[in-house]
Amino acid sequence: MAQTNGELEHSKESPEQLTNGNHPEGAQEEEQTGGLFQISVKLPHEPYKIQVMVSSQEQVQDVRQSIVELPSTFQYTCFHLEFNGVRINDFVELSEVTDLKADSEIVLVEDPYTEKESRMHVVRMRELVGAAGDRVDNLQGISAGLSLHDSISADAAAGEAGDKDHSLSEYDIAGSPSLKTILPRVEAPLPKTVKSISLSPWNPVPYHLRQKGHLLYLQVTTTEGEQFQITSHVSGFFVNKCSNAKFDPFPKPMPKKGSAHSLLTLISYLSPSFNTAFEALQEANNKKDLLTTFPFQNAIPNSPWLVAPPSSNVNAHQPDITRSQENYLISGVDNAETLRDWNEEFQTTRELPRDTVQDRVFRERLTSKLFADYNEAAARGAVLVSKGEVAPLNPTEGRDAQIFVYNNIFYSFGADGVGTFASEGGDEAARVAVGKDVVGIKAVNQLDINGLFTPGTVVVDYLGKRIVGQSIVPGIFKQREPGEHQIDYGGVEGKDVVATHPDFVSVFEKLSKALRIKKHAVWDKDGKRHDLEGSVETKGLLGTDGRKYVLDLYRVTPLDVMWQEEEGSDVYPHRMSVLRLELVESYWRHKMSQYVKTEVEHRRNTKAQEAASKEPSSDNAESKEQGSEEKTEEAVDQERVDISGFSLALNPDVCSGQIPQTDEEKEQSTQDEKEVRDTCDFLRSKVMPELVQDLHDGDVGFPMDGQSLSQLLHKRGINIRYLGKLAQMSKEKGARLDALTNLLVQEMIARGFKHIANQYLRNVAAPFTASCIAHLLNCLLGADVNSNPQADIDASLREIYPEADFSFEKVTPASLRADIEKQVAIRYRFTLEPEWSSSLRHLQLLRDISIKLGLQLGARDYAFVKSQLPIKAPATNGVNSASQEEGRKKKKKSGDSKSPVRAAPEEKPAVAIIPEDILNIVPLVKDASPRSSLAEEALEAGRISLMQNQKQLGQELILESLSLHEQIYGILHPEVAKLYHQLSMLYYQTDEKEAAVELARKAVIVTERTLGVDSADTILSYLNLSLFEHASGNTKTALVYIKHAMDLWKIIYGPNHPDSITTMNNAAVMLQHLKQYSDSRRWFESSLAVCESLFGRQSINTATILFQLAQALALDQDSKGAVGKMRDAYNIFLNQLGPDDRNTKEAETWLEQLTQNAVSIAKHAKDIQARRLRRINMSTRTLGTKVQPQVGQSAPSASGATAANASLDSRSIDELLKFIEGGDTSSSRSKQKKRAAASNPKLRGSKKSST
Repeated sequence: MAQTNGELEHSKESPEQLTNGNHPEGAQEEEQTGGLFQISVKLPHEPYKIQVMVSSQEQVQDVRQSIVELPSTFQYTCFHLEFNGVRINDFVELSEVTDLKADSEIVLVEDPYTEKESRMHVVRMRELVGAAGDRVDNLQGISAGLSLHDSISADAAAGEAGDKDHSLSEYDIAGSPSLKTILPRVEAPLPKTVKSISLSPWNPVPYHLRQKGHLLYLQVTTTEGEQFQITSHVSGFFVNKCSNAKFDPFPKPMPKKGSAHSLLTLISYLSPSFNTAFEALQEANNKKDLLTTFPFQNAIPNSPWLVAPPSSNVNAHQPDITRSQENYLISGVDNAETLRDWNEEFQTTRELPRDTVQDRVFRERLTSKLFADYNEAAARGAVLVSKGEVAPLNPTEGRDAQIFVYNNIFYSFGADGVGTFASEGGDEAARVAVGKDVVGIKAVNQLDINGLFTPGTVVVDYLGKRIVGQSIVPGIFKQREPGEHQIDYGGVEGKDVVATHPDFVSVFEKLSKALRIKKHAVWDKDGKRHDLEGSVETKGLLGTDGRKYVLDLYRVTPLDVMWQEEEGSDVYPHRMSVLRLELVESYWRHKMSQYVKTEVEHRRNTKAQEAASKEPSSDNAESKEQGSEEKTEEAVDQERVDISGFSLALNPDVCSGQIPQTDEEKEQSTQDEKEVRDTCDFLRSKVMPELVQDLHDGDVGFPMDGQSLSQLLHKRGINIRYLGKLAQMSKEKGARLDALTNLLVQEMIARGFKHIANQYLRNVAAPFTASCIAHLLNCLLGADVNSNPQADIDASLREIYPEADFSFEKVTPASLRADIEKQVAIRYRFTLEPEWSSSLRHLQLLRDISIKLGLQLGARDYAFVKSQLPIKAPATNGVNSASQEEGRKKKKKSGDSKSPVRAAPEEKPAVAIIPEDILNIVPLVKDASPRSSLAEEALEAGRISLMQNQKQLGQELILESLSLHEQIYGILHPEVAKLYHQLSMLYYQTDEKEAAVELARKAVIVTERTLGVDSADTILSYLNLSLFEHASGNTKTALVYIKHAMDLWKIIYGPNHPDSITTMNNAAVMLQHLKQYSDSRRWFESSLAVCESLFGRQSINTATILFQLAQALALDQDSKGAVGKMRDAYNIFLNQLGPDDRNTKEAETWLEQLTQNAVSIAKHAKDIQARRLRRINMSTRTLGTKVQPQVGQSAPSASGATAANASLDSRSIDELLKFIEGGDTSSSRSKQKKRAAASNPKLRGSKKSST
């Protein structure tokens, strides 16, 4: 079966084709020219010549970029390259430059500056010399794109070098979380190279001097305190005779050189200390990993939910006059340089050729960059629209119906301002529809259908409002002639009028086939039938540019009919509950595999009948032989099952108000409805129970927080509205899934709170946003600290906003609890326990809510219960003693300055959160950026080759995929992080340790910067990095990473996460490797405690860890304890698996040996220590550790591992010592979790251990 599916999926291009596109001749050509080679670049100044490594497939602009980034050529920004005296076009590939080969010399020629080039040069030089402060930014939050890797690895390097104890020596496994874990360390200030570089007050250049080539006037203050006025001229930069009072921008006679082509060179002439300081600055920057400071290009950096408070040095606000001038430096006087025709760019990019691999790389690279630029621009505009900074095009309409245009992007609110969704649920339905629309557009973008176009689309959630930003489709605002429809295909005004257009049929047909949508009939208000390829809600518009646009893609899948019909305690807020595309795909695969099975069965029967009719009297031996032959033939046939007869497509307009007219139409409609109901039933009866069972059996990685849980559900095709149903199913499975039940309930509470907070936030005036959020959080999380919190609102500010909405003041802990219970009941059809608010995990819930609302909180020790308050609570809040005084001062200041009515600051009762804790709110962006199909095809082809044991081809393809990922996405992108992670695992399994460590390190940094320093993916990246460092012999470093991951785990989940058993076991094995037997035993004991709490004392799982613990106790010379634990393990195996099971017998043998050797075990240990290196065939690859599985996926087994490895070890104590100290990699005793039924100790033998 799998083979058939595989053939079906990958029939488009074989692995061999994918390396070089579909042209066989391309293969040879690229083999000859695709390698790296070195060229030299001749420079006009010192060092006069440099060597650059290039690839023939690179464009000349890539070579330019390499030159600009080399320390010896930093100063060049305005130049062109020449070869053999001919200028080279920046946009051609090196392979197209005539006669260019290895060791050729190209010449760098300095160009005259334009005003734009001059401005860019100044911006670049400010960044290089460290004079640029933080940019003004309303999109990226505080500490956006933060990485903690450098400070963690610095700790690791210190530990590896010194003789001090390992990092886990005094680690409190069950300790409370420390928020310092996710905060950046305070770093030593960087060397100062200049005091300032800014624009001079004499700008802009007067007209008569523009004719003479003057471009800008600058002011530079050196570290020596001297101020120089500088003219930026077409020829370069020179010191002029201006002063602050007198204008004379002509060259000033200087004792040394007073002019240079580069500003960097000129400053080095003017400031004696500059060169030394600049070298020191470069040295300091070089100590950091390049990836941690690399600027973002194709992704929006992650903004952490918890940041250093404003009072800390990390976020200290420094004076910088140029900060407010940077917009001019970057965008010019009229800002016109940043105005782009987004729609035209999107569509012309889509129309680029895609015939060769080079074409596709160029096209996808451009697409990726364009989407990144658009997403950022649209999100910035949405924030301004939300704040009321942009004037509406229709100011007389109600607020929700207003539309805006800013930066050539069209904005509207995700609310039902004009009553389009009145019958579907009003504002709630509109909000969901725009969210689904982005998902639909993303799916269409991914399919990349020739001749079908989509507008650039982004949805931004900010301060309770949902704003849609779309590129302007030509003709969308055009007033049509009377009798003409505004839309050319699909429903025009709701579903009352339906338009059809022959030009749309072919492109919509391709779209519908790919999305499994059935061609079906719909009827307009007059009962007239129209046959549509897609949903009546999906619209086609013929733009005035002649392109066919598809709009409103929120109904590409059918309604979840069963959910709609099922009655909850209250009516669901809207009728937009559709199935997920992942589910439709999963159902299609399910039905196809059934079809193939039926076909195979049919063939088998036909062959059997033929055989029976041919040889009715064959004897038994012959028939057996024939049967085996048949099986072989059948296997071949099975691979070649013709699936052209199989089709499955769903009607997205089922149960949404369509009224068929004739009996035939009614019958068809009933049939369509049955297929949709079967899909809904497949979700409920197969997909959801399978997920719960997988998590119960420990077959897949366990989610850690709301984000990883949501991703896991979406991947399986389960909608978030099923959280309640999953929680019920999880509860029924008992204690083993308590962790899942708690996560599901916490996610429902967080989402319920989000909906309530959004209702208040969308009507609150900007200065009271923090007060509103702080008050709502106090009612939810701080009720124990203060059972009746009062909103902290500045009375003097309140007077300025007489019409503002302050309804949030009336919220109390009791009313908020009731509202959350109601939201959870309506949205998830789940009833929370009566005392749910007393069992909250405060910090984890605060984090989940902050991420969902885009909050950035100032870090301090938050007190959520009275016991966490300091002994003498300060007047302002419950903070730790270190910040009490600061809090008091801050409150006094704000008290005095805010309200002149108060003569002295009032004594306020303690609360968990104060408005000053909410430092910033960042917009949450949902985009429609497609993934790179080319990079994914190469990766998939590589995987298939590896599965077919074509190791070399597989690795080449995977490296090709890595190169494509980096070229297309840029390095800082979640997709690239994912690939680094997968590749590091691959290298680990093929025993290429250095490459595995290097890629794992990159995966950590890119994941931190794009997904967050405390995301679930970051934890997994750190855990795998620790594993690979250990395998490379850097065990102390590995333990530092494990410690950091455990600290993160405490923050995002709390203690006792199911997957932490694996981590604790890995830590214990690593400690044994360092001969820290006592500490190792402590970690095994902690692992056992978690295991017992999750799986019960009598589970096979627990027995597995008891077995390991007994070995650890033996090593720690506690022979009595070792015997006791081994006896416990033996008894569990005996009860669960019976006396004849191999595991039981091995435990029994061990028990006997340990009992006999109880007295002499210490001597044995010493003997073995001496003989160890000589006796074992040591392979340091896994050292008994196990890879951490990705959330929702099974852990990849190390290459060569077999199911047989899973059984218990039948070894002597000598071998035990040898193994535990880092021997035999084929053993799997060191990890409690095994993957797949054959090798999972939770499942081994039988499933009756399930509680």
